[in-house]
Amino acid sequence: MVRIHTLNIEPAVVNSSCAWASDYEELRDLYDSPYTGAVITRTATFNGFSEDASNTVALAKSTVSSINSYGYSPHPLSKYLEWIYTILTTPMLDGSPPTKPVIISITASTPTVLTEMVENIQTLRKKLRASYSASVFGDFAPSSPGQARRSSPGASSSNQTLTAFVPDPATLVGIELNTSCPNIKDAPPPSYNFQFLLPHLDVLSSAFYADSTLTIGLKLPPYLYQTRFVEVVRFLHTYTREVRTATFFRGSGNNHAQPNQHVSRFLNPFAYLACTNTLGNCLLFAEDSLTNPSGTSADPERPSADSMETDEPTSPARFSSPSNPPSPSSTGSTPPPHPPSPSTTPSIFALPTPLGGLGGDALHPIALGNVYSFARLLAAHPDPAMRRIRIIGIGGVTSAAAAARMRQAGASVVGCATLLGREGVRAFEILAGHAES
Repeated sequence: MVRIHTLNIEPAVVNSSCAWASDYEELRDLYDSPYTGAVITRTATFNGFSEDASNTVALAKSTVSSINSYGYSPHPLSKYLEWIYTILTTPMLDGSPPTKPVIISITASTPTVLTEMVENIQTLRKKLRASYSASVFGDFAPSSPGQARRSSPGASSSNQTLTAFVPDPATLVGIELNTSCPNIKDAPPPSYNFQFLLPHLDVLSSAFYADSTLTIGLKLPPYLYQTRFVEVVRFLHTYTREVRTATFFRGSGNNHAQPNQHVSRFLNPFAYLACTNTLGNCLLFAEDSLTNPSGTSADPERPSADSMETDEPTSPARFSSPSNPPSPSSTGSTPPPHPPSPSTTPSIFALPTPLGGLGGDALHPIALGNVYSFARLLAAHPDPAMRRIRIIGIGGVTSAAAAARMRQAGASVVGCATLLGREGVRAFEILAGHAES
């Protein structure tokens, strides 16, 4: 078992926030799998993200790699709070209470919106505390342990004596701030310039110091040079506080407790780093993919306002030379061919955008390097609170061997998305070495 602040994750395998953790049924399947130790939702915004046919995914032929043009979840945060409450208050098939954590991935364009989202998640955690407490006094009638598998959010829920299993049911819910999606038009991932992220981190820090049972993680992009890792660690360290708590003893001759001494402890709001998200601005051709989403996608000349910007040429261009090429004698060299235009030859690309975020095997060495770099910096940090920050290794975790490499690089927990998209929930059996891909 791996403990990340107040979350107990056993086995130490999760899904990463991705399109295959979007709705209730997908979350339910992930939660019911004995091979997942926690479930992470697809990244939610306050009102839901505007998604269309240009937001899709393609899987590579030759490797377990993927490229996607997805943004965030089309479902609003309120829907995820409803679904998670249902999951965490409904007994498992054997009648046992749910004890597996759920991490809610969120993002917001402003600190004000993020504040409201965090408050709503805290309301869910309080609601779980209240309902679990009430169950001890018999306010909720438990459903039959033999009831059929939960199939919808409207299924009846039960609050059996869950407090016997979970001392604080609010510790079944954590928050992950996704600061690293590469597919949002005109909104580059703020984590690449970490100081731009500080107003959002201030919100999360305030929430943590108001309720230190809250577990908070950050999903980061793939960094490509060392100064970025150092910068992230330096900024995160500024949020550490020394918290002094008093211990008491009974004074002789009276019944009043007297302060004995103060115990200092260093706390940091950020319990884990998820490394890494997909690598943006990547291109896959349709001939190299298992599917060709652009063949049935929306008109690539009119991408969604929320889809990725493609920097189209100002005039149609193809692989062939221009219709009236200048002669070699006039230029001294043969001009290179123009790149294909997504507006004129959309079918040659795997994605309609056509650029997207790269994941899976192709990302694996970069992800390993990110995990290794952060693990070394955190382990050597003089601040004990920084040394307690854990890493969830994501990126090319497509086999049991890849999961082992992630752990060797320094990850406490491993997560996958591309393998989940390719294999379904069976992916986690593969990572456990109990099934073949």
